Amino acid sequence: MKRKVSCVLAVLLVISLLSGCSVNTASGPSKSKTTTLTYWTFNGLHEALFQDAAKNWNKVHPDRKIKLNSVVYPYGQMHDNLSISLIANQGVPDIVDIEQKRFATMVKGNQVPLVDLTSLVAKDRDKFVESRLTMYSKNGKLYGIDTHVGTTVMYYNMDIMQKAGVNIDRIQTWDDYVKAGKKVVKKTGKPMTTIETKDPNNFLPMIVQQKSGFFDKNGKLILNNKINVKTLEFLRDMVYTDKVAVPTPGGNHHAEEYYGFMNQGGAGSVLMPIWYMGRFLDYMPDLKGKIAIRPMPAWTKGGDRSAGMGGTATAIPKASKHIDLAKDFLQYTKVSKEGNIKLWTVLGFDPLRWDVWDDPALQKENKYTAYFTNGTSLFNMLLELKDEINPLYMTEDFPAVSDKLATQILYKTIKLRNETPKKALDDAAKELE
Repeated sequence: MKRKVSCVLAVLLVISLLSGCSVNTASGPSKSKTTTLTYWTFNGLHEALFQDAAKNWNKVHPDRKIKLNSVVYPYGQMHDNLSISLIANQGVPDIVDIEQKRFATMVKGNQVPLVDLTSLVAKDRDKFVESRLTMYSKNGKLYGIDTHVGTTVMYYNMDIMQKAGVNIDRIQTWDDYVKAGKKVVKKTGKPMTTIETKDPNNFLPMIVQQKSGFFDKNGKLILNNKINVKTLEFLRDMVYTDKVAVPTPGGNHHAEEYYGFMNQGGAGSVLMPIWYMGRFLDYMPDLKGKIAIRPMPAWTKGGDRSAGMGGTATAIPKASKHIDLAKDFLQYTKVSKEGNIKLWTVLGFDPLRWDVWDDPALQKENKYTAYFTNGTSLFNMLLELKDEINPLYMTEDFPAVSDKLATQILYKTIKLRNETPKKALDDAAKELE
């Protein structure tokens, strides 16, 4: 028992030292006030956003200067450290990024250890994509500000589409998509798309489109409902019945095998969120000028054509010694119009506030608009989709469900094809319950 206690104390000591205790560096009233805020993240791009914001904040607020002590941890280590420090109520950062799948585990129970941020969006809430606020809310209170909408779209390789004689603007439904896929296979010998077997990035947006998910709004597990079974059957049929898709090389759309396959024109399209644009630039340079972005096909004519996928919320622990300053800085960085414009210009992400999507700053040419064929008109398309993004309801069991899909369900039903979608989802639901 003593050994366990000492181990926990040692971990907390390390966290406390790494968090760089927030201090006020002013020694007297005559000196300008500089406050050190500690920021934890697991993504170096996010660090760049916050450091840029701190630099500009200090110009605008010379009487409330910030020294941002940012620490970039590996994903698992950062979330584990945060869990420990929140439980112990010490050694916490002033500001912290929490990835979507882990967020619900940080707010479980009656005593939420994070600051209520509802007031930050109250004035302009109608300008935000509401589903991205719902995801990080509990009992009507908002506890995290996301980094993007994660609008899911279809990326089409126009070289392949043109060779197949496919007009992508006529693809309105998933049935249209399969018909077009058959033309692509017949004319080019290439698959229309790839289906992930180690990640739910195909399955999840396709069920959210239909107002389904892993859980309903009351937190009830609905993994094996009729919509989800039908959708998984559709994905498997695309591979084995319609033969317009293949299992994703490497298992998911972040695998090196997939990047190489797609970069060489391996498939006609891929379904991923807007933030995946950066992956094209970084890992598929040979496709520059060949990729067009369009809405997801709908399940029925006039149906929803997108879903918000992925995400990282920035939160403020209640144990922070500088809550008011941290809230003001977070509002400046990720809630204000200026901050939302930076989400695009610095990160290449689709901002939470749709009222900046038609801002001239988002129409300017940059490395993203230069790569994609409809880059400069991207946000005109997104404005059409903003009301078609349904909420994704999260519970602390969300990571377990995602892992079950990634490690078992998709592999068995699509890669091995040794279980029916209904049986795989039914068995998983029983086990999870």
